[in-house]
Amino acid sequence: MEYFPAPLERLVEQFARLPGIGGKSAQRLAFHVLNLPMTEAQEFADAIVDAKKSVTLCPVCQNLTGGGLCPICAAPKRDESTICVVADPRDVIAIERAREFNGHYHVLHGVLSPMNHVGPDDLQIKSLLDRVAQGNIHEVIMATNPDTEGEATALYIARLLKPFGVKVTRLAYGIPVGGHLEFADDATLMRALEGRREL
Repeated sequence: MEYFPAPLERLVEQFARLPGIGGKSAQRLAFHVLNLPMTEAQEFADAIVDAKKSVTLCPVCQNLTGGGLCPICAAPKRDESTICVVADPRDVIAIERAREFNGHYHVLHGVLSPMNHVGPDDLQIKSLLDRVAQGNIHEVIMATNPDTEGEATALYIARLLKPFGVKVTRLAYGIPVGGHLEFADDATLMRALEGRREL
């Protein structure tokens, strides 16, 4: 039995399709949109359609852009000899927040996942190899997540980059700042010990 009019049901269903949004959250969002003044609802809808139409991939790093080069690739003072490889455009934002990396990025748009039928051809690996083949790259930092798929992707790409003679590094992993040793799992402690450095 439907409790809401069909258009409202469809709106709830669309919100429920978003990642991390359950049925109750979808209902709250749908009712919020329904209670917006018509002008604000139209602005919301226009923003979705405009983003879908105008956001494209940077031709160099595959990051999201409003057209042409992304702001990072267009910045003249960034180190062009270092590329940080990430799985997702959100990872670029996370690394940029730290304000420590001054190189360029390459966004894969996913990781290798045979269980989900994601293979090398489904990722932006070829464009990364094309960038490195141009010869002015000295280091490639693999910054994929430290899970099974992220590790497999990093190792696969490192193997492909070996013939180019570039330095391939992996982000260090270990105990988070403010964390306690007693709560760290075995794999995290092992990584922390392997990645230790002199003070």
